[in-house]
Amino acid sequence: TSARLLTHGLFDFTYGKIEIRAKLPSGGGTWPALWMLGSNFQTNTWPACGEIDIMEHVGNNQGKVQSAIHTPSSFGNTVNLGSTNLDDVSATFHIYSLSWTSEKLDFAVDGNVYYTYNPSVKDNNTWPFDANQFLIMNVAMGGGLGGAIDSNFDEAAMEIDYVKVYQ
Repeated sequence: TSARLLTHGLFDFTYGKIEIRAKLPSGGGTWPALWMLGSNFQTNTWPACGEIDIMEHVGNNQGKVQSAIHTPSSFGNTVNLGSTNLDDVSATFHIYSLSWTSEKLDFAVDGNVYYTYNPSVKDNNTWPFDANQFLIMNVAMGGGLGGAIDSNFDEAAMEIDYVKVYQ
């Protein structure tokens, strides 16, 4: 099983700084994500609505966290991504953040920027990020990125201390 929390219909915004203090689950097959989706996804379907993955983690690759961008020019197995390594990703709370302006997206962990998305051409194919997005926090199990679920896996939790949005 898996679970998600989302702010669709409750809270969305354009531009700002988002900070999420979280401790991630461990275990083969876990796939926690802190991400955003264009609020217009029902009429401007994915990937045209834009998706911003503030943080994704794969329990089968325990020490690695990544951020990714999905747009009409690169979606699914996107080339627009960056990653960093954290040895204690499931033992310690970390602050995963996104600074979102009209010019670029900066992704950081504990204040250290590890990926910037700033395409030289900003159009509907590369930059659908000038409209409202809403937040999603979920833990999926298995799937294309999560991979095989460890046969000994029992349970795990993603703990969220806080979510802050500054505008």
